[in-house]
Order: sequence, then C-alpha cells, then structure tokens
Amino acid sequence: MFSRKIGIDLGTANTVVFVPGKGFIINEPTIVALSKPDNTVLAVGNEAKDMIGRTPAEIVPYRPLKDGVIADYYVTKAMLTYFISKATSWFNPVGPEVVISVPAGITQTERRAVINAAREAGAREAYIVREPVLAALGAGIPINARSGNMVINMGGGTSEVAVIALGGIVSWTSLRVAGNKFDQAISDYVKKKYSLAIGEQTAENVKIQIGSALVTKDKMEYQIRGRDMVSGLPKDVIINSNEIAEALNPLLTEIAGSVQSVFNSTPPELVADVMEKGIILSGGSAQLYYLPEYFERLLGVPAYVAEDPLFCVARGTGLILTHLDVYKRTLLNKR
Repeated sequence: MFSRKIGIDLGTANTVVFVPGKGFIINEPTIVALSKPDNTVLAVGNEAKDMIGRTPAEIVPYRPLKDGVIADYYVTKAMLTYFISKATSWFNPVGPEVVISVPAGITQTERRAVINAAREAGAREAYIVREPVLAALGAGIPINARSGNMVINMGGGTSEVAVIALGGIVSWTSLRVAGNKFDQAISDYVKKKYSLAIGEQTAENVKIQIGSALVTKDKMEYQIRGRDMVSGLPKDVIINSNEIAEALNPLLTEIAGSVQSVFNSTPPELVADVMEKGIILSGGSAQLYYLPEYFERLLGVPAYVAEDPLFCVARGTGLILTHLDVYKRTLLNKR
C-alpha cells in the first residue's frame, strides 16, 4: 500500500504544492473564506481571494498565517486539509508524507502547531524544513559544500536572509517586511498623494505590474481605479514605477539593513565566498524590477534573482522528497 509524498511551501501570501513526478500542482493564495455565524469554511485559495473586498458582512476572507507562522490553528488545518486532499488520489487510504516550509525564526511552539495541523489535516507524517535552506536547494545551490552562499528569500510575510554552508544555516535574520507590507506601502502612498482609497488586490496588481526598487529614466505607468476620499466618487489615476520605488524605499532599506547585520555575524571566510558568488534572491517579492541592482548599489555585492523565484522553496521540498531517507537524518525535524 503506497503513500504519496507532498511538498508544501506554506507561505503567508501563497501556498505552492509539489508532488514528485507531477511537479507544481497547486499555486493558490493562502486565504480562507469563513461564514461568521457558524464559523464554517466556504472557500479556500483562488475562490476565497476573489471574495476579498466584495463580501457581505457575514463572510470574512481570512489569512490564517501571519508573518509566516500560524495565526489561526482551526483555519490553517482546514486549509491544509483542502490542499492535501486536492494533491492526493481519492483511492489512497494511507495519508501522505508531507514536507512543509517554515520561517527560519520559528519557535518550538509554532513548529509543533504546524506539524499537528498537518497531521490532523490528513498527513501520515509531517516534516518541517526552514525556508532559507529550501530556497537555496530550489535555486540550485549546493548547500552541502564548504563554501558559503547567501540567500534572501522574500515572501509575502517575511524576508529571510541566511548564509548557508555545509548543509546548515551559519547566520541568519528574519524580518517581517515583505510582499504584504509592500502592498500596504503602495496603498498608503496612493492615499496620501492622490487622496485615493484602493483595495488590497489593486495595490498588489500595481506591485506586480510596475513594482520597482529603483527610480529610473524609463518609467512604467499603470492606471488604477479607486474611491476619491474627498468626493467619495470613483476616480482613475495614472501612477508610475518611480512613485512605487519611492513608496517601497523605506522597506527595502530595512531589508538591506538586515542583510548588513547578517554579514556582521558571518565568519570572514564565508563573507569572502558570498562576495565572489553574489547573493541569490528568491521568493515572490524578489520579482520587483531592478531589485538585484538595488542590493548591489547599497551593499557592494552582486545579486541575482533565482530562476522562477516564486517556486524556489517548493522546488526545494521536491528535492528533499526525492531523497527523503537521507534528509530525515540531517535537515528534517519531526519534534
């Protein structure tokens, strides 16, 4: 009787599910729509995201993860049940073995909550691995090598910076500044400059379409629609990428500062390795225009965006699943 293996990149903004032999089979928002009176789950993923900003008072779209960790156990369990059942065959009576990504700074209590939620959601066994290690694996970095590699994994809830050598994390920092904060910064900027209230999804679309880390000569433009805060009527505004760069600058400066702090606590030999190889950027938020150039200007170290940065962590779970017996003795933690 076989048991399928599943890798889950459990992100604050998006959840990506990887199944060996099939690849990435699910990439959906980490959102659950709840019916308030009886607290029942109405929708998960894409269907729940479509409800944001459009629901009556008794239906609440809810993000069960905050800053990469479980904020609501019941809702997280319901969401994991949905993803695991969608990823496994209906005729498979044995629960799958599941590898789940977690932030580097997760506490022992938060760690247990993720494992218990996965088991209650139908997993036969759950293993957790820290995101920077998975991101490095997914980016094609030989994590067991003696030389050091630096990864900046920028997701929806957290940006994690880590130097990895000999299969482990040598120095790291986790910052609760990432994609969700970028969206909020764009929304606040538009409200302050144009007196225009825009929704969460509009701010995210602006970030995806013209989000830039640097002010450039060739600026991109995007039309947004929202509510005029003076008249209360609908209004259109054209915004450009240089304005987005201005809105995001304080947050990106904060992330660059955390990279500097990791360099300060890293052995000089490994710093030299990173200087030679450059910094690898992964995660959905690493797709901002001119982000590698931004870090290179501030830190003086070359930076590169990994191939398919959004899927790096999920791809890393796939590599672990392929060699699960080997990694059980080293990276994986069942406690």
